[in-house]
Amino acid sequence: MSLVKSMKDNRTTHGENPDETIVVHGARIARGPGHVVRGSIEIKAGRVQSIEAGPVLGRVNASKVRTIDLGGFLVLPGLINSHDHLGFAPFPRLGDPPYRNYVDWGEDIHDQFPDVIACYRAIPKRSRLWWGGIRNLLCGVTTVYHHDPLWPDLLRADFPVRVIRQDMWAHSPAFGGDLSIKRAAIPKDSPFVLHACEGVDKVAREELWELDRLGLLDSGAVLVHGLAIDSTGAALMIERRASLIVCPSSNYFLFGALPDMDVLSKIGRVALGSDSPLTAAGDLLDEIRFAIDRCAIPPDCAYRMVTTIPAEILKLKDCEGKIAESGVADLFAIQDTGANPADRLQTLSMCDVELVMIGGRVQLASQAVMDRLPLSERLGLEPLSIGPVIRWLRAPVHDLLRGTEEVLGRGHARLGERSLQLPAPAEAQHVG
Repeated sequence: MSLVKSMKDNRTTHGENPDETIVVHGARIARGPGHVVRGSIEIKAGRVQSIEAGPVLGRVNASKVRTIDLGGFLVLPGLINSHDHLGFAPFPRLGDPPYRNYVDWGEDIHDQFPDVIACYRAIPKRSRLWWGGIRNLLCGVTTVYHHDPLWPDLLRADFPVRVIRQDMWAHSPAFGGDLSIKRAAIPKDSPFVLHACEGVDKVAREELWELDRLGLLDSGAVLVHGLAIDSTGAALMIERRASLIVCPSSNYFLFGALPDMDVLSKIGRVALGSDSPLTAAGDLLDEIRFAIDRCAIPPDCAYRMVTTIPAEILKLKDCEGKIAESGVADLFAIQDTGANPADRLQTLSMCDVELVMIGGRVQLASQAVMDRLPLSERLGLEPLSIGPVIRWLRAPVHDLLRGTEEVLGRGHARLGERSLQLPAPAEAQHVG
């Protein structure tokens, strides 16, 4: 079966079947970094209709109501990854650091690793993009900002995660062309996202001031990385009401330096992104742990940096980043240890994520959660072994893996450090 045919067969609109109601019950539900309630979430047409305290909603036995018992789980809002390059998901880390700035890195990897780059680029781009969606889905991300051109697949209803529609970006001052023309084409109140100040030298430091001279540093400006921003630059960002997205593990790999969060946190609107596997330590959960451990970001702050703050920066309108009545039903579930949401988040890896729902539709399930799902929610899910765990995904896993191995060789498909393979039939129960 071709990838195109398989994706067509798996096509499912998030939140479809508007007459049906899903009730998630029995779990503790995160209402903020340190606030939880035990209760039930009623979902209809992809949106949260109500959140009620208690073990289960009284009407769960009504017709057209499907229930999911998540007793023993903690339910969190779907994470927002505010910076990724989805098409690089299958790539390994590349570079011979340390570098002075991102221009030096880009030139060096094309000089030193042209064969590696060519090999991974031989994987069809649509497959690489789908792996990028799966990489995010596996760690509880439901919304992604893709810092590259939008391909049609990214806006499909059945793409693994929700990709923000955007024509509001440029690559960087060095590679972005005429930034003034690009900014002028975007509504004034829209965010304008670009890499900037990514490095440790004068070239990186001066980018902030050049953007200001061009009149581009305003309340819509969203700079990615900002490693070279010092206290004077942070004061300018505050004055201009600009926002920042940090990716510390990429910065540390490339430049041997970490963002100074004592300085940068004063900017106010600072979010956290995973960046791509070309430079990052792993996925967004890996980045959260890295940011807390290495940059001393408090857990409650890190929680907001992947939920409500990026929703504000990117001007999302459907209550993304929180579980709220009338908001979009994007959430994920992990085993409940009794810890509060922020403290639990700092311990998580991809292996801990056991359920992801986007628009009220199950996109990922562990085997334990599969056993709790209504049959209608199991249909269309395919199993994939990722490192030590198996996850059922609403994606054409078999064809994606086969196509990737045709390029890289059997057993060589990976997402970061985690190998990918189809589980043996005995390991994954068949769902019909």
